[in-house]
Amino acid sequence: MNLPRVGVICDLREENWPSMDLVADMLLEHLQRDYADTIAARRICPPMQRRLFSQRSEIRGQAAEGRRQKAEGGKQWRSNADRFLNRFWDYPRFVRQLKSDFDLFHLVDHSYAQLLHELPAGRTLVTCHDLDTFQCLLNPGADPRSIWFKKMMSRTLSGFQKAARVICVSNSTRDELIGYQLISPDRAVVIPNGVHPSCSPEPDEEADAAIAELIGPANLDAVNILHVGSTIPRKRIDFLLRVFKNLRDEVPEARLIRVGGSFSLEQLKLVDELGLANAIVELGHLDRSQLAAVYRRAAVLLLPSEREGFGLPVVEAMACGTPVVASDLPSLRETGGEAAVYCPVNDLSSWTSAVIHLLDDNQKQSQAWFNRRAASLAQSQKFSWAEYARKTVAIYQELL
Repeated sequence: MNLPRVGVICDLREENWPSMDLVADMLLEHLQRDYADTIAARRICPPMQRRLFSQRSEIRGQAAEGRRQKAEGGKQWRSNADRFLNRFWDYPRFVRQLKSDFDLFHLVDHSYAQLLHELPAGRTLVTCHDLDTFQCLLNPGADPRSIWFKKMMSRTLSGFQKAARVICVSNSTRDELIGYQLISPDRAVVIPNGVHPSCSPEPDEEADAAIAELIGPANLDAVNILHVGSTIPRKRIDFLLRVFKNLRDEVPEARLIRVGGSFSLEQLKLVDELGLANAIVELGHLDRSQLAAVYRRAAVLLLPSEREGFGLPVVEAMACGTPVVASDLPSLRETGGEAAVYCPVNDLSSWTSAVIHLLDDNQKQSQAWFNRRAASLAQSQKFSWAEYARKTVAIYQELL
């Protein structure tokens, strides 16, 4: 018996988008383990072709500290050019050759939807995580871009609109899609993301030890404020830093732990202006078990984004028993439920008060703190990668 063949199209690994890699990895793991007798799932992910950006050019660009900003700008330009060529030239040519190799294609990141121009639209579905990719087209005043960038995104959007089905990670994302009339309601379904099994309040001796080497041993008096995610503008790192500055004025021992992309030059300048350089620990990208260990060490997770499609750090922190203060966005309320604390975007006094209140509960080990922790754990249990895979397979079967 020949099983239906499903090609799961993933982000280029070299782009280092941990959340997108996580979705692909967890989906494939469950498909290949739990549905091996139903479908034959295979990863599609060619290696990135390096033309302009290489390790050698990176080292050369960093040789003179006095030219650091110029070198950083040149390095970013080369990296972006390589990404463009791979996304819009190499990857499309690669998938074009696979049309007859699969019965169904699942593109797990909507920002790669330009690939649909090379795929059979009636046999392709896309997972949409948010509408950030299309902001320059939908709200050009809020996200001004060059004409060439808009042309690229127009091609991505037109490919996206060809998909037979669009899986949205939240109801709010689906509502936006429908509101902008990007796709018809009958083609959009909601399947929330899950929580990685490493996210747990239970200790992991190896991972906990690795994090202790990076940020120091666990200390009951430590006040670790955590942010997980990239440093792109919509994450509002500038606002995060100002909230943390206010917290330091009230709780001098507090420190900010950042996991994800590095600060931009503008963000580093703000760190210096606020006098926070010695109170911030940047950890970059961590493996899943180490990230869970950092969640467990945090007193609170802050997510002050101005736009989110789901808010994966919210549910991951909760699964580790860590309370969350997040922006009051519909998508984050879906994820955090009644367990999280929500504050208006860019309202400094509200954020400062909310976090200080939580830290006070933590220090006192009050009943309110334990109730918040219990509610966080209960909320996180609503999100499962196994359930994500089950509902996704149902869509596959419908299309097949």
